[in-house]
Amino acid sequence: MAKGALDGPVPAAAVRGQRVLDLLDKAIDIQSPLVRKNIARARQRNPEATPAQVIRNLERMYISALTGTGAAVGGAAAAPGIGTGVALALSAGEALSSLELSTLFALSIAEVHKVPIDEIERRRTIVMGIMLGGTGSATITKVAERTGQHWGRQVVAKVPVETLRQVNRILGRNFVTKYGTKQGIIVLGRVAPFGIGAVIGGGANAAMATAALRAARRAFGPPPTS
Repeated sequence: MAKGALDGPVPAAAVRGQRVLDLLDKAIDIQSPLVRKNIARARQRNPEATPAQVIRNLERMYISALTGTGAAVGGAAAAPGIGTGVALALSAGEALSSLELSTLFALSIAEVHKVPIDEIERRRTIVMGIMLGGTGSATITKVAERTGQHWGRQVVAKVPVETLRQVNRILGRNFVTKYGTKQGIIVLGRVAPFGIGAVIGGGANAAMATAALRAARRAFGPPPTS
């Protein structure tokens, strides 16, 4: 159990929760410089693609990548000679990859919608809000005391950073609970034998990607015209 400098022992759950948030910040730090490259990749086959077409390509790329990583790890767990310990290690690494893919997707969609994402607090709000879906949307609009159909435009782009810090503290607690629990269940499912893990891993990741996709559409609304 970790110890704080002033308050004595820190609960193990708090330590694990902070690790999840540290992984989120790490994902944001790694993926933020790659946003424009990701958008360029989505436009590769059609340099004249409209924002709507670019967003559809980003969605396809995200679902395909996330589903593929989940299925690959689940399949590896069933391979001869792969023990449960190795399979769990592979799955833990894949959990970070999933978080990075989700971060890149969320920030790329924000960029296409011309939502400013220069400050770290705005990036955190976008990523956690999209990954938390309806819960994230309700929290953001309530704490920010803003109403509007699309929080990605109405809140993230216009609310002061200090207000976003308050939003992110609440989102962070929800994110730790939901993401940590969900990933724990998926990790255990991926190490199931006889190829079952591949089905569980791929299916769970596909469901997670679809939920994030829908949340992003609700967050930002229709694509810009140009």
